[in-house]
Amino acid sequence: MTDAAALQLSGVSCTFVSPDQPAQRYTAVRDVELTVAAGEFVSVVGPTGCGKSTLLNMAAGLLSPSTGTVDVFGAPLSGLNKRAGYMFQAESLMPWRSAVSNVRAGLEFRGMAPAEADAHANDWLRRVGLGGFGDRYPHQMSGGMRKRTALAQVLALDPDIILMDEPFSALDIQTRQLMENELLQLWAEKKKAVLFITHDLDEAIAMSDRVVVMSAGPGSRPIGDFKVDLDRPRDVAEVRVTPRFIELHKAIWDVLRDEVLKGYQQQLQPKSGRAGS
Repeated sequence: MTDAAALQLSGVSCTFVSPDQPAQRYTAVRDVELTVAAGEFVSVVGPTGCGKSTLLNMAAGLLSPSTGTVDVFGAPLSGLNKRAGYMFQAESLMPWRSAVSNVRAGLEFRGMAPAEADAHANDWLRRVGLGGFGDRYPHQMSGGMRKRTALAQVLALDPDIILMDEPFSALDIQTRQLMENELLQLWAEKKKAVLFITHDLDEAIAMSDRVVVMSAGPGSRPIGDFKVDLDRPRDVAEVRVTPRFIELHKAIWDVLRDEVLKGYQQQLQPKSGRAGS
């Protein structure tokens, strides 16, 4: 581990080209500067189509920037980011595997002995509140239980960086707040770097050290970077009624509001070659 930032996106742009019509290009993000320090929880908010997921995919090494560089703890990223774990918005569990088998899969892929992987997977299921449900298959679990299993799947690999793409957006509000609090408790134990994508400004403020606001696309870029100076530990429901939370929400929404309106208008006008969210 070095003193370098966990993630450093420098002058990053990403342009998508239609394979059938090369003249059709869509630049999702342009000239992005974004830093996530080791142990820092950073959320990115912005209107639909502003390239939030594109940024996350470049941080994961799933996409290569058209211009600019991505550095991971001071080293240029080449290929997949092996120091990162990725929790997707969509269901990522294998339906033919039980909960413990899903969590164990990544550990086995990395060469851990089966017995050790099994013990490690069961320990992480216990830590996310599913200690007695390791034999359940995804179709036997609620949405919240599946998200807990997916979280255990990521954290069991002990990544230095956690990338999260709207992981709780499909959950009901009560389950969502429980999951947010559980994530914060687990994050506080080891203080991994987190890059968290969300459409929910309340969620971003309640969980983060910093909130970065993206402009509407195409060619989105950060237009606001706000430090969240709320005391930790936090309860995501209780913190939302505090005066400082309300002040931060107003300040960030003042920057975000016009971009959301622009993004909404763009969604009403069909365009070819759109990419990124």
